[in-house]
Amino acid sequence: MPVIGLPVGRVHYVERGEGPPVVLLHGLLMNHTVWDEVLDALPDGFRYVLPDLPLGAHPLPLRAGVDLSLRGLNHLVADFLAALDLREVTLVHSDWGGALFLTAYGLDERVGKLIVLPCEAFDNFPPGLPGKMATVATYLPGGISLALRQLRVRWLRGTPLLFGWMARRPLSDALVRDWTEPGLRDPRIRRDLLAYTKSGFRKPELIAHTEALRDFAGDTLILWSSAGKVMPREHGRRLAELIPNARLVEIDDAYVLSMLDQPAAVAAAMSAFLVENRTAPGRNARRPR
Repeated sequence: MPVIGLPVGRVHYVERGEGPPVVLLHGLLMNHTVWDEVLDALPDGFRYVLPDLPLGAHPLPLRAGVDLSLRGLNHLVADFLAALDLREVTLVHSDWGGALFLTAYGLDERVGKLIVLPCEAFDNFPPGLPGKMATVATYLPGGISLALRQLRVRWLRGTPLLFGWMARRPLSDALVRDWTEPGLRDPRIRRDLLAYTKSGFRKPELIAHTEALRDFAGDTLILWSSAGKVMPREHGRRLAELIPNARLVEIDDAYVLSMLDQPAAVAAAMSAFLVENRTAPGRNARRPR
């Protein structure tokens, strides 16, 4: 399992294939394995890279005291792309929407295209009931450890306060044990997560940073779910209207984690976009002003 050294510390990632790079991100208290059911169905001829972001299920703690705010995490993503010398990246977002802000921060020069699954956007940080639960856990002494243990109880994680509104299909015990093991094993993993969840989310700034995507010039697929309460359906439509070269595809019978609810449909839509845009001429990520 490869590890790359970044200014904030070491980051674990997995990769497969060769060709134009596709970097797949994940959400809070998850890791790269959220993509397992889709990855095998994506087309050959691409380099798929999946970092484990420091969002509570990462195996390696970062250096103490580093900036893990939204701005800091965007620098981490940009540094990761630079460290692997990835260019004209198709960046895939899911659940955690923070990396949508690369354009706002002027850090998207290596990003050529976007695929956006249901994720935080506009003022929806942290999102819905699961986001409120995460906020409570953040400020309750021992709350993160308690939340991780609750996620291991099948009936509890199926409630709307945990993952019940994140996925329509029940999450397997093995998958959730993999996500929760690092945080239960190592207090430094929980420290990294708290550095993000306690960093503050200011709604006017969140909205403005999302709307900065009007300056993103690359081809974009908004691959949103038509059902669910955590990531509003209208946010997918707003993003598709906001980003100049975006188109919207909606996935039925899926919540936030559509790659788990409807892996075949998600893989088909992503594959069509990747193949269609494989030979498209490169364009600067940022529109000239």
